[in-house]
Amino acid sequence: MIGQKISNKIKPISGFVLFLFCIPLFTFAQQNLETINQALRYSRYSRLSLKIIPIEEPNRTFLLQMPVEKIEDEIEFDSYTFSYGVLSGFQEPITDQNLIKLTEEDIIRETEYHYYFEKRVTVPEGQQTAIALLKAVDTRQGDEYYYQMDLISPFIFGHSNFGLYYEDRVPFDQTFLIQNEPVEFKGRGVVNLHTFFYPATFDVPMPPMEIRPAPVPREVKVEYQGSFLANMPKTFSGIGYYFIQSDTNSTQGALLKTVHNVFPRVKDYEEMVDMVTYISTRREHELLKEAEDKKIALDQYWYTLTKDTVSAKKLIKEYFKQIEFANILFTDFKEGWKTDRGMVYVVMGPPNEVYFRLDGETWSYGTPESISKITFTFARVKNILTPSFYTLNRSRALQPEWFKSITLWRNAQMDF
Repeated sequence: MIGQKISNKIKPISGFVLFLFCIPLFTFAQQNLETINQALRYSRYSRLSLKIIPIEEPNRTFLLQMPVEKIEDEIEFDSYTFSYGVLSGFQEPITDQNLIKLTEEDIIRETEYHYYFEKRVTVPEGQQTAIALLKAVDTRQGDEYYYQMDLISPFIFGHSNFGLYYEDRVPFDQTFLIQNEPVEFKGRGVVNLHTFFYPATFDVPMPPMEIRPAPVPREVKVEYQGSFLANMPKTFSGIGYYFIQSDTNSTQGALLKTVHNVFPRVKDYEEMVDMVTYISTRREHELLKEAEDKKIALDQYWYTLTKDTVSAKKLIKEYFKQIEFANILFTDFKEGWKTDRGMVYVVMGPPNEVYFRLDGETWSYGTPESISKITFTFARVKNILTPSFYTLNRSRALQPEWFKSITLWRNAQMDF
């Protein structure tokens, strides 16, 4: 009787109840790489840095080297959950079913600075796009870290069939190598490797509102420096970038950007003069470059901007902290601060929202409550040296917010 009474009561509205239960099927879409906000990857307060380095093997097989840098001090493994997977594209839903959990037993090597995982995957024949994904979740506060890398896509020439390693046998996960610092190359069946050196320097990129095409060098100087044996420590003495290949008839290889011994920080006053170009007028920058004593000229420059030494010190500290982060995050064959993404990062700060797609990357500035947001779109460009080369889509519409940020810098009011 009780059951019958309940049934009678809900019968008149049962269609409405059914409709309510159906709503989640249509309104709550599963996340994919295009919908996840990955701003934490570029945050100055990240606790981890993830990386995937694919080593290409025969028959569409890849060894996924997955070093996790411990930025947080005295990290405990149980503070995070780690998982990985291979997606068929940026729009494939990311679920528990297509990610595999990594446990403490999966650690190949742990050092003071890294956890290192390693897994071998095979991409099915006929699959045209394969994206490896590494995910970490901070179990204490729910922060989610992601890192993705194309294994096969229209933007990939092919991955190298050898790996680079630090002296502690963890894969080399930096975007730059200190001049004369040893690294070791290892690969199955790889004996000799060939070295091409590009002693190149690059101009500072044009500002976001400059829609004229940037000048392109007529030629790029390259020096073939012969071959060397794998599985032995190797150093590189030049400043520029190197392209290392096991087969010079292929497009596959590894990029090494070599830098001075205090990189990613500023080296000297000459370099500091170059770096202040983003917040200087043309005349100010010309006077700094012409000055015989760069230190005196820079001291006067900072004081003129701020009118007091306390504000000047704050400005210098914040500005060159941004330069340092840009170098860590965005160095490829250019220093990070000279890339388009590095330029925007230095001037605008870490973005509030970062969204990836196969052919580009979008940054937005402004809180969720903001009436308007400023958005920078970077187009991904296929490049033999790196799978992560991006150029800014420039527009005059970016000028007001760009100048507003520069004014904040010059008034020592920019704070992250």
